[in-house]
Amino acid sequence: MNIAFLLTPKSEVIYEYIDATMRQVIERMEHHGYTAIPLIDKQGKYVGTLTEGDLLWKLKNTANLNFKNTENVKVSEIAIRTKHKSVSINADVESIIRLATTQNFVPVVDDEGIFIGIIKRSDIINYCYNAIKKEKKLL
Repeated sequence: MNIAFLLTPKSEVIYEYIDATMRQVIERMEHHGYTAIPLIDKQGKYVGTLTEGDLLWKLKNTANLNFKNTENVKVSEIAIRTKHKSVSINADVESIIRLATTQNFVPVVDDEGIFIGIIKRSDIINYCYNAIKKEKKLL
């Protein structure tokens, strides 16, 4: 089964551009209560997922960096410590279940690598729950 029915489209996803500042992404994540956010380049290609941990490590490992001067740090200068894998819109549900065990969401791209949305872990769990429930009714 195709994953498109689980997709939260890009228009409904909070994401950030790779050339944004560290301060912009911190404030966006705080405002929405997120611990991770997808990053895209100006062409719309998915480049990675930035996490709170990445931000904390940047603060810890950069001399004299504080919240005020995070406006001088580009997101592209922050090391992404965990590589969150994306999937093609043509992937099947089974292929995203494994990714969901370690990612809060799975970024979805088209055939050109353009970010088109995410599949949330909660949606994957609900899909699995409903499939199990349906299977039990058939028995």
